[in-house]
Amino acid sequence: MILATLLYRASHLAVGVLAVAQRHRGEPMMYAALAAALGLSVLCHGTALRQGWFRGRHVWADVLVTGCLLPFALYLWAGVDEPALLGWSMLLGGSASSVAAIALDRVHALAAVVLLVLTHLAGYRLVGASPAVLGGHVNSLLSSAAMAWVFWWYLRRQGRLLDEANARALEAEAHRARYAERLEHHRALHDTVLATLTTIAGGGVDANAPRVRERCAREAAYLRRLVQRYADEHPRHAIGEALEAAVTAAEGLQLRVTAQYHGLPEVPPQVAAALADAAGEALNNVRRHARTGHAYLTATGETDGGGVVVTVVDRGPGFDPREQLPGLGLSGSVRGRMAEVGGRASVDTAPGEGVRVELRWPA
Repeated sequence: MILATLLYRASHLAVGVLAVAQRHRGEPMMYAALAAALGLSVLCHGTALRQGWFRGRHVWADVLVTGCLLPFALYLWAGVDEPALLGWSMLLGGSASSVAAIALDRVHALAAVVLLVLTHLAGYRLVGASPAVLGGHVNSLLSSAAMAWVFWWYLRRQGRLLDEANARALEAEAHRARYAERLEHHRALHDTVLATLTTIAGGGVDANAPRVRERCAREAAYLRRLVQRYADEHPRHAIGEALEAAVTAAEGLQLRVTAQYHGLPEVPPQVAAALADAAGEALNNVRRHARTGHAYLTATGETDGGGVVVTVVDRGPGFDPREQLPGLGLSGSVRGRMAEVGGRASVDTAPGEGVRVELRWPA
């Protein structure tokens, strides 16, 4: 709409340039009037192109000066006393009305159009224009405002319809993703919990056997996490999926993990991968060194800045950090991975106090 109204104004200015060049070569006032119209056009439309839309005070300046005052200035100080000589300045009022119709609210736009119509009526009466000339110019002014408003309404309506269609498409895609996720969980439940219960119910295994009890504990933890995710108000994001994969891998190595996720935000893929890999290595350390067979993982989103805090805790014997030998576990696989993505890892431990590994992004 900015470009359309600019082209409309340019066509009126071209008529003015031709009229002044052909019939008013020796009259400085005509050139001054043309320069004023050109300057206001540059101000109004140039600012709109730079800032994305028209500014109200620029539109009003164009309406009042170019559309309303300019014809009377030509009549009073340039000696214009014929309709044909005043016509080019009246044309500018048509392009001013089109901008006012789309850039101002309804009340102000109506007021601007009324002022422009009154200017046409008074100006053409001063120079003795015929009713046909007067009616034609007023009709052109009103038509310019009406067509500009209709086009602007239509474009906004089409934009809203397109936004609604995009929203429906996104909702349908989200629905398909949720269905695929539920199907994935149904398959996992069939292959794990249901299979275990069916085997125990059939009497094929001893329910008190250590291996069966370990498997039941892992699958109970999986069920708790599954219920928590569906009860959570926040959708599951890539970070949750990556951490769940790390937990599942640790459980596959006979480590029982109690995991909880709270309000996880969207994070870049490389950050999700680093957090999951670092958490996986912390769980591996629990399995290798803690001698408890049980770890606790908590992932929480920070409400103030979109960050994430992941903690891995065990209740093992702990160690003295001052006596820790350098290796690839904590320094490379945990601290190194977090540092590469702008995060940090810290370890809180003491002999007999267990180990708490905190992963924080951003640092």
